[in-house]
Amino acid sequence: MAGMARDLLAQDSVSGTLDRISASATELVEGCTSAGVLVLHDRKVETLSATDGLVVDSDRLQERLAEGPCYDAARTSQGERTYRIADLDAESERWPVFAPRARALGVGSMMGFLLFTEDDDLGALNLYSREPGAFTEASELAGWLLASHAAVALSAARTYAQMEQAVATRHVIGEAMGINNVKLREVARQVCEKGTLD
Repeated sequence: MAGMARDLLAQDSVSGTLDRISASATELVEGCTSAGVLVLHDRKVETLSATDGLVVDSDRLQERLAEGPCYDAARTSQGERTYRIADLDAESERWPVFAPRARALGVGSMMGFLLFTEDDDLGALNLYSREPGAFTEASELAGWLLASHAAVALSAARTYAQMEQAVATRHVIGEAMGINNVKLREVARQVCEKGTLD
C-alpha cells in the first residue's frame, strides 16, 4: 500500500493518476477483477477511468436507469461513503431494474468508495467481481485504504494540473502584452467599456 501511494503521487497527469488508482484496486484488493472511477454531473455519469469494458457498461447502465450503487455513491454528499454488495442477485429490492441487468452483464459482487478530501468530493472508486461473495471485510478495508490514498493523490494531481494551466496562460498573456506593447489592465478596460478590442 505504501508503494502504491508513492506510485500514485509519481504519476505525471490526472488521467495517469486515475488509471493507476483503478489498476491498483485490481492488484491490491482481494476479489477485485475490474475497477473504475466515475463522477456524476447532475444525472450524467462520466467514467474517468476503467480497467475494462465491464466498468464502462455498468456506468452507462446506471446512468441510463438513474439507479445503482455507483450512482448512489457518487451522488452522496453525506451518509454512506462506502458500500459492499456481496451478491447482486440479493439487491433487487434496492435496485429493482439495475440489479438483474448488471447481473446479466456479468457483475456478481461490487464495492464502492466515495473519493473525497475535506474540500472536495472527487467521484467514486468502484470495484467489481464477476463472482458473488468475492469481497470480504478485509477487501473492504483494503479498498477503503486505497480510496483514502487515491483521493489525496487525485486532489494533488488536479491542483498541479490547474497550476500548470495557470502558468501557461500567464506566459501567453505576457507574450501578447509584449508583442502589442499594451498593459493588461488597458485591454481589460477596453473589453469592459466597448465589449471588444480596438
